Amino acid sequence: MKVVGLVSGGKDSCYAMMKCIEYGHEIVALANLMPLDDSVDELDSFMYQTVGHQIVIAYAKCTGLPLFRRRIRGSSRHQNLSYRITQGDEVEDLHILLAEVKRQIPSVTAVCSGAIASDYQRLRVESICTRLGLVSLAYLWKQDQSLLLQDMITNGIIAIFVKVAAMGLDPAKHLGKELAFMEPQLHRLKELYGCNVCGEGGEYETLTLDCPLFKIARIVLDDFQVILHSSDPIAPPGVLHPVSFHLENKTVSTSISCSNGTGDAWLDGTYSVNEVQGDYVPKHEKKCKSQDLTSTYDVVPELKLQISRTRRHAAFSIGCGIDNSCKTSKGLQEDLVGALKKIESQLINDGLGWLNVLYIHLYVADMNEFALANETYVSFITEEKCSLGVPSRSTIELPLMQVSLGRAYVEVLVANDQSKRVLHVQSISCWAPSCIGPYSQATLHKEVLYMAGQLGLDPPTMKLCSGGPTAETEQALENSEAVAESFNCSIASSAILFVIYCSASTTCSERSEIQGKHEAFLEQRRSLESDHVSEFVKPIVLYVLSPNLPKSALVEIKPVLYVPEDNSNEIECDKQDLSILMIPNYWDFDISLSHDSCSQKYVVHGKICAVTLSIDRELAAKICSESLDAEQGPLIAKCFGTGKHLKRIARLCIYLLDKTLLENGFTWEDIMNLRFYFPTSLCVPAGTLFHIFTGAFNEFAKMSKRIGVMNNKEPIFNLIPVLGSGRSAASMDDLVTCELFASKH
Repeated sequence: MKVVGLVSGGKDSCYAMMKCIEYGHEIVALANLMPLDDSVDELDSFMYQTVGHQIVIAYAKCTGLPLFRRRIRGSSRHQNLSYRITQGDEVEDLHILLAEVKRQIPSVTAVCSGAIASDYQRLRVESICTRLGLVSLAYLWKQDQSLLLQDMITNGIIAIFVKVAAMGLDPAKHLGKELAFMEPQLHRLKELYGCNVCGEGGEYETLTLDCPLFKIARIVLDDFQVILHSSDPIAPPGVLHPVSFHLENKTVSTSISCSNGTGDAWLDGTYSVNEVQGDYVPKHEKKCKSQDLTSTYDVVPELKLQISRTRRHAAFSIGCGIDNSCKTSKGLQEDLVGALKKIESQLINDGLGWLNVLYIHLYVADMNEFALANETYVSFITEEKCSLGVPSRSTIELPLMQVSLGRAYVEVLVANDQSKRVLHVQSISCWAPSCIGPYSQATLHKEVLYMAGQLGLDPPTMKLCSGGPTAETEQALENSEAVAESFNCSIASSAILFVIYCSASTTCSERSEIQGKHEAFLEQRRSLESDHVSEFVKPIVLYVLSPNLPKSALVEIKPVLYVPEDNSNEIECDKQDLSILMIPNYWDFDISLSHDSCSQKYVVHGKICAVTLSIDRELAAKICSESLDAEQGPLIAKCFGTGKHLKRIARLCIYLLDKTLLENGFTWEDIMNLRFYFPTSLCVPAGTLFHIFTGAFNEFAKMSKRIGVMNNKEPIFNLIPVLGSGRSAASMDDLVTCELFASKH
């Protein structure tokens, strides 16, 4: 990509541009914001470093790149973390500056910044990039600061301290000193006081005088003044004010001087400096192509929708797809618009909106239509509608059409409060894959972290890593761990559930390798954490075979984590021994059968109950009235596809789920979501299975009185067609797999 580099003069912005070049991008221009008054060194700004701005003009000569500059007219008016367009805010100066760069250099497609840890600054740069249709590049984001500082020095960043404001830093002693000279002192201050060695806490600022980007000349500071902002005896803040400097040409032995940081004696016309004036705001910013879909698309009258909803009030799930038994679907966009409109109306009826949605599962019948699905999706779910942050999302292809479910199916997890915390990083970085669009890497709500589906993408290039399914699995887990660390947790010690989607293009042996890599990765991480985590609880792992995944990936990993607010270790699977409870057996199942062997569960006493059930052919044969030979292969699937046997299997699922809930002190009213995965090899339409499971739940409701009858109500479950599913990647041959999540929060 062709990139404009945001430069403040500091080490971070220069090194970020060097990383851009390392990853194959081309820096074609520089952009800088400076004070209105040249004599002012530092502004009261939440966004911009301006100390040393008098010298930044020399960067054009040093690099041979055009430099665009604008004087900052705004102030920090909108101080919330997530930025909203605010007239007179200093962020709008950046918008005007970059809009002019884009106007003069239309080939520019990305913006590079030196953000390391400030969400405030990163989010504002991302906001401007979204408005202008540019990509944000932040290759220093979330990097280890000690390693980053060392890399900067090793790779030729020559920078001096131009501001200090921290205990252990003295303006008289340290201003003007080079970064390499100060490195040992910075590490000492980190050990003594917890200072950020890269200055991310405002401890210091730097000015780059030379680096590999400066192909033509280097800057030599001849004279400067030290200006103290206060006489604080512990941490006196002070800045360096440049008085004079000169440039040393790297190709010619002569040097050209400039006094007072201004003047043009050394200007030779081989570069350009453009000062961007005025308050012009471009009218034609990038907008979603499908922005009018919500108003121009009405649900076609003959479109038959299938809706589900859990009964829980505090947090619940809604599922919606197309009942395509009459073959009424005209295409993905129509089906997806119909589902999203129906969900939107349900939310509005509850006095809620898209801002209350925590997570979205987007299932499509054909991954080749992924771009169209995204275009339709963003006409409903936008940052403007989600002031608390856009929901996290997972997208996979499912065999929807084979079971008469249309071309799109949507599940949403909704909270009726506004307490969610969202991580939405759109910048391309070395940290984790970016989310370019209205979905987030993760959403935390009531101590549960719902992570977006992670592919094996190399973060800085956003390309699938080479090396096959195991390499993709390892990278997807690394990406998941990076996201988890942002919430001070780990997928090894905090995971409740992993749903691992495997592409149908993988072989059986490759799927076994995926499982092995997953288990080995977690074991290795646990060994590293064993010193500060007393006990690890085994998470639930569910494997699902999908026809295709985004970007034709071979694996997608979707973790759900428990992140306790008090950091207590109260995760257990059997805190209370309630096995002595008499569990009602309304359908007279043989309780001597080892039904528990088919279940995985994760329980946090009084808070969370997650369980999966794997009803395989062997167990189904035991509970069905007819004896079935396990060697019959396809005939087995056909036999289990009969209404009689499916009804028996549905009853078993309900019985086992009820047993788990009762034994752990939960009720059906605590359920947030309930899914039944079924393979297309059953050759049963979703509508048929829907009636069988609804009938079984109604029987249970009448007998137990612990759940409401579903007649004339939306069912509390979602039916998810798959190519295969199970607790083992090598044998995803369950007849039915149940996934339940309940919460007391």
